[in-house]
Amino acid sequence: MKILITGGLGFVGSNLSDYLLDKDHSVVAIGRAPSQNRIAADRYQYISADTTQPGDWQAALNDVDVVVNLAGKSIFKRWSDSYKKQIYDSRILTTRNVVAGLPADKEVVLCSASGAGYYGNRGDDLLKEDDKPGDDFLASVSIDWEAEALKATEKGARVAVMRFGVILGKGGGALAKMIPAFKSFVGGPIGSGSQWFPWMHLTDLMAAIVFIAEQPEVNGPLNFCAPNPVTNRELANTLGEVLGRPAFMPAPAFMVRTVLGEFGNVLLDSQRTIPDKLLNHGFEFQYPDIKSAIQAVVAG
Repeated sequence: MKILITGGLGFVGSNLSDYLLDKDHSVVAIGRAPSQNRIAADRYQYISADTTQPGDWQAALNDVDVVVNLAGKSIFKRWSDSYKKQIYDSRILTTRNVVAGLPADKEVVLCSASGAGYYGNRGDDLLKEDDKPGDDFLASVSIDWEAEALKATEKGARVAVMRFGVILGKGGGALAKMIPAFKSFVGGPIGSGSQWFPWMHLTDLMAAIVFIAEQPEVNGPLNFCAPNPVTNRELANTLGEVLGRPAFMPAPAFMVRTVLGEFGNVLLDSQRTIPDKLLNHGFEFQYPDIKSAIQAVVAG
C-alpha cells in the first residue's frame, strides 16, 4: 500500500512511517519542518507544507491508498485563547483540506485522528463508540474534527475516526514526561487519582491502523485505547513498580489547575473508554494491560 501521513514528523507519525516501511509499504509524510534527515528510503517521500492551507501538497492525495490524518497542535501545554484557536484550526482546517484533495474516482481509506476527549468528563461510565459526546472544549473540537473527516464518505472514501487515548511508547508521548519525575522520586497520581485514564501502546496503535486499512468492513468512530483502562492512581503505582520507585507524590487538583489553567482539567477528567469496535472486528492487542505496556517502554 501507499500511505500518506499528515503530521508525519510527530511522535506517532514518525514511528508509523518506520513501522510501515518495515512492512514494505510506501510512505508519503507531510510535516511543517523544511526538511527531514531521519529516514532515507526509496519508498519514503517527505513533503514540507502547512496543511491548514490548500496547496500543492494536496496533489499527493491522488496517488495513495490510505491517508492517516494526524496533524494538529499539541494539547499538552497551557491554553490561551489564541492557542485554543490553533488547536482547533490545525485539526479542522487540515482535515477539510485533506478531504478536499481526495480524488472522487478512487477508493481511499481515511484514518483520521480524534480523541477520547470527545466524551468529556464522564466519571466511571463505561464508554463505547456510540456513547454521546461531552460539552467542553476538547469535546467540541473532536465533534467538528470528526464531522470534517466523515465528509470524505461523500467522495466514496471509507472513513475510520480514531479516538486516541494517551499513547505510550518509547522516545515520546506521556511516559517521556512522567518517567523522569518518577526516577527523581517525585512521581505520583494527579488529583484524586480516581479518574480513568484511556491509554494505548504505540505498537498496538500502528497495528490497528494497518488492520483498518486491510479490513474493508471497518469504518466510523473507533476507540483507540487498550481493552483494560486504568485509573490515574493505578497508572502511577504501576509505573512506580516497574521503575522501582515510590508513587507517593500526588499533584493536588488545585495545584494542577493553578499551574496549567484550563488544560489542567484534561489531566483531571475521566474517560473509561474501551475499544469495543476493534475487539468486535477481531483486532488482537499485543499490550492489553498497563504493566506489560510500561515494561515494554521502559525496557527500551
